[in-house]
Amino acid sequence: MATIRKFEDLEIWQLARLQCNEFDKLVETTTLSRDYELRNQMNASSGSVMDCIAEGFERSGNSEFKNFLLVAKGSNGELRSQLHRCFDRKHIVQERFDDLYAKNVILGNKIMSFVSYLQTSAYKGLRYKKGDSTNLEPQTSNQKLED
Repeated sequence: MATIRKFEDLEIWQLARLQCNEFDKLVETTTLSRDYELRNQMNASSGSVMDCIAEGFERSGNSEFKNFLLVAKGSNGELRSQLHRCFDRKHIVQERFDDLYAKNVILGNKIMSFVSYLQTSAYKGLRYKKGDSTNLEPQTSNQKLED
């Protein structure tokens, strides 16, 4: 298995980015562009999926990463609900809805699979790696800062 060094290497982040790009295409090519409230909600939730994956990864600890992945999964579900509204308001046809819905479900499943992997992994993240110059463990109030 290849080592993941940055969040952009994660398949789930790449899929979340594609989902955001698919949303942008909807705005450019459908009447969704005129449904400002729904458009803004979908923009926020699709962006949240990407952003939570990135932020969780950058926290350098598996426990926090898992929490952010669960938030990303929640935002992904929120977007799926908004897709239903988009379809119900006739901004998209059934075929387009089915395609976006299927991709969204796949992403949600992959996020949960990654959470399950992290739960069983012995590696706890860079934050807890002892003797490493990149140790990001926060200082407590009992520790003295050295100049």
